[in-house]
Amino acid sequence: MKPIAPFLCLSLAALMRFSPLALAQGGPPFRSDDPDTPGNRRWEINTILVGDRNPSAGSYLLPNIDINYGLGSRIQIKYEVPLSVQESRGSPAHVAGGLGNSLLGVKWRFYAHHPKSKESGEMNKKESTFGISIYPQLLLNNPTGLIRPGIVEPGPQFFFPVEANAKIGPIRISGELGYWFANKKAPNSWIRGVIVGHEFGNRTELYLELFDQATGETSDEPKTRESTLGIGFRTPMARNGSVWFMGMGGHSLVAVTPTNGQPSWIASVGFQILTGKRRRNSSD
Repeated sequence: MKPIAPFLCLSLAALMRFSPLALAQGGPPFRSDDPDTPGNRRWEINTILVGDRNPSAGSYLLPNIDINYGLGSRIQIKYEVPLSVQESRGSPAHVAGGLGNSLLGVKWRFYAHHPKSKESGEMNKKESTFGISIYPQLLLNNPTGLIRPGIVEPGPQFFFPVEANAKIGPIRISGELGYWFANKKAPNSWIRGVIVGHEFGNRTELYLELFDQATGETSDEPKTRESTLGIGFRTPMARNGSVWFMGMGGHSLVAVTPTNGQPSWIASVGFQILTGKRRRNSSD
């Protein structure tokens, strides 16, 4: 499993070089995240349907509930739990579902750059133009007995990613690089994600995402890799920006076979509820 290193390195180099006026927005409905947080004592609640299919199987979150809360302007705590459904189209066909794993996390945006006003020359503390964060997360099995049927992965597992975002002219870029530390029953894996896009005048956001996850080999499972290219959007449903409609669809970047773990397609659609202003407008 070779990483998409050249593309990722170029993207992160661009993130480090440019100081924009706004930032790319990762997170739902996308598969990778960004450094932004909800803001002090503000909530961000995402309810989203997620689907992933290949010729032999399908995996669905119906829905995935992602609850986030801001502690100050640089810290975000999260709790996420889905209703998971797994489909096998072998012989015989099989469908099983139930409560998925819990995912707990704490994001810390440890660096944020603020532009200076062209008129006064003073720093604009209400606008962050470049950010870097770490986002450690812990995956835990709920006491529902779903590991045996293969609906959820065995826990505990620990995820440690680094995120960065910036803007180059009208184009926004967000990047995430992380590693899943699994256990004896599940393989470790690398994840890499890059989001590139633009926010239009009506605040609708449109982004293209390149995502890659490569898992290691275990005694029971061979190496696998999932590389996808997707296009997604967010658009406000409430004038004050408190409710957003969002969705994303994508496809595998390599040939799909019944055994290589690649999805024929991926898709997600749902709603985001925010208290306060949009995440990227939070003060620091």
